[in-house]
Amino acid sequence: MVKVIASSIRKGNVLDLDGKLAVVISAENIHPGKGTPVTHLELRRIADGVKVTERYRTTDQVERAYLEEKDYNYLYEDDMGFNFMQPETFDQILISKDVVGDQSVWLQEGMTCNVSLFEGNPIAIELPARVTFEIVEADPVVKGQTASSSYKPAKLANGARVMVPPHIGSGTRVVIMTADGSYVERAKD
Repeated sequence: MVKVIASSIRKGNVLDLDGKLAVVISAENIHPGKGTPVTHLELRRIADGVKVTERYRTTDQVERAYLEEKDYNYLYEDDMGFNFMQPETFDQILISKDVVGDQSVWLQEGMTCNVSLFEGNPIAIELPARVTFEIVEADPVVKGQTASSSYKPAKLANGARVMVPPHIGSGTRVVIMTADGSYVERAKD
């Protein structure tokens, strides 16, 4: 266990809350106009799966648990969860759907993900920051829309909906941020 300041906590980190380990689902640093900046954390306790919310001043010290972290390649999804393989040893591991959560829409076959293990059990997963998908459906451009600030809805090959600039049409490959599902750029490949 190591003490770190609250503002450095990120999604996927594991904290020690009075002897109980909890995984960070979302972390947000809030800087009000007046008053002390705070870090708002949404966590899931590993032992019982209960979601808890914590609020710290950004300078508060928080106990961070260090886990074994390994890279695993995503294979496939089945009824039990998501199956991954360790590339060096070829060991396969099953990660439950509640650990992967809503990030599962961004999983692609062969994708390398960083998995945090505690006593050999997967408790958190970190996907690559950016993924590339093809757009299968995009709304037509509305005449008079300016390219600088307007976005239009589009559907990706994985079924997810994102907002893209007006010049992007179906069949175009785009780069998406896995953290919030936002459009980054047109894929270079």
